[in-house]
Amino acid sequence: MKNILVSIDFKNDEQLLLDQAVQFAKAFSAKIWLLHIGAPDPDFVGYSVGPQYIRDAKAEGLREEHHSLQHYSELMHAQAVKAEALLIQGATVESILQEAQKLKADLIIIGHHEHSILYKIFQESVSSEVMKKSKIPVLMVPLEN
Repeated sequence: MKNILVSIDFKNDEQLLLDQAVQFAKAFSAKIWLLHIGAPDPDFVGYSVGPQYIRDAKAEGLREEHHSLQHYSELMHAQAVKAEALLIQGATVESILQEAQKLKADLIIIGHHEHSILYKIFQESVSSEVMKKSKIPVLMVPLEN
């Protein structure tokens, strides 16, 4: 195992994912790729980009997310673990799978939140979709709601 992809959604519970990733990386001398998928550009999903203040707010949010990813990467370096941070925009499940393939990931680590039955009827969770569609092993880490 040389590459581990960790998908982070910034719901304030990513520390458990990071701890799991560090354990695997140390055990296998692997590199960690921290990945966050930002919301796609509005024109990507068929909406106009809107006023400047909306674009500025979106850009600021992406900068903050990138800064957080970089911070996590630095913390891993301090633990003698190779890590790189990636922030991309796009459709979440497809982007995770494409990046995993592009990076030649040997393992995907993703958090899983338990959802209500109503949520499950109308929508499948990202972690479940990644698990179903991935050709790469997936470690789903249960997270608090």
